[in-house]
Amino acid sequence: MKDPIRRLEGRGEAALKPTRLVVAALILRPAADASTEVLICQRKPDQPMSLKWEFPGGKIEEGESPEQALARELNEELGIEATIGRRVAQVRHKYRNGGAIDLEFFVVDAFSGELENRIFNDMRWSPLGSLPEYDFLAADLGLIRDLSEGKLL
Repeated sequence: MKDPIRRLEGRGEAALKPTRLVVAALILRPAADASTEVLICQRKPDQPMSLKWEFPGGKIEEGESPEQALARELNEELGIEATIGRRVAQVRHKYRNGGAIDLEFFVVDAFSGELENRIFNDMRWSPLGSLPEYDFLAADLGLIRDLSEGKLL
């Protein structure tokens, strides 16, 4: 006699992945034409969501505030000591694979040290109005639209 079909443990609602807490920086500088530019970074080809554009930042570790996490990530990724300014947006995004992130964006308009690309495929300064021309991560798209339309800064 065959074993009865039994429900697999860890399936369904109980198996949803925990929401990851993530922070990202809008590192701003004035452009030559008096507009504002923001630093954008491109993921490497061997990373998940390869070659997508994003803002620098990363996961909040246990015991860190969002601002502390962002300062640490910017030091690790870009080699700078950043002054973390005001939070300008918070986004919750669910990916098709079931993962979810809670993403907070902060303004950084001052930092010390030279920008050094430590982990990205590419990084560049983009005028806010040109952001929709880049292939950004899905979680960033609403923010990209708002920034390019002058709604947040």
